Order: sequence, then structure tokens, then C-alpha cells
Amino acid sequence: MIIADLKEIAGRTYPARRRTQNLVGGASPIQATNFAIGYVTLEPKGGQVPWHNQEQEEVYFLLDGKAEICLGEERRVLEAGQAVYIPSGVFHQLTNIGDEPAHMMYCYGPAGDVAHWRQELDGTLPKAGVDAPPLPEGAQPQCTD
Repeated sequence: MIIADLKEIAGRTYPARRRTQNLVGGASPIQATNFAIGYVTLEPKGGQVPWHNQEQEEVYFLLDGKAEICLGEERRVLEAGQAVYIPSGVFHQLTNIGDEPAHMMYCYGPAGDVAHWRQELDGTLPKAGVDAPPLPEGAQPQCTD
């Protein structure tokens, strides 16, 4: 039996002010072919999964806090206990709009790395409205630093 324990998974901190811990896939002891699962901590007031797209379809589940979800041309507030489905290829962004850390889980499939992790670390994320479609009107700005 293989068990992944968040207390033992250091995870990675990204420039957009979030920490991602892989529960299935990536650096996790659990590997699967058809999906990956992770736990993300978004820092208060702007911690973000920046505007990006990927081949995999995905679900974000907000465990606590309040976040703005942008999906294609739509923008909504996501509250604790809500999940959002992200179709393959659609640009999306999640931003903590609360005063406390927000925690979410993602599940995407098939498994494998997604390009935006490396792009963010390398400073090469496509910029909304320049290299990628624009964010929905009124959205929190994309963190590209």
C-alpha cells in the first residue's frame, strides 16, 4: 500500500504566491496513469493559479476561503465547498480574494505535468490579452512575475 501524506510532502512554492503539493502524480509516492491530484494553498489577497490552459480536463474544488474563478470568458466567485469543471484547452485562473489563505484541490486527467508550472517558474507564462485570450472583464490581474 502506498500512502501520500501532506505532512510529508514539501511541495513547491510558485511566484504567483501559492504552494502546490502533489498527492497523485508529480513528486508524490502515488503515481497514476489516468489522473493527477494536488492540494494547493493560495496566499491571502491575490495568491493565484495564473491564467493558463492545458490539454487535460480538470476540476478545482475549493476547500475553504473565497476565490475568483475565471474560465474562458466567464468570471465568478467560488466559495468553500464548490467545485468547477475546466474543459480541455480552456484558459482559466483562480485567485484568492480573501484575507486568509485559501485551500483547494485539483484533479486532472490524464496524468502528467502541465506546462504552466514550468512556464511560471521560467517567467514565460503567456500574457492575458497578448499571447493568450484576455481575462474576463473585471478579473483580478494575471500574476506573470
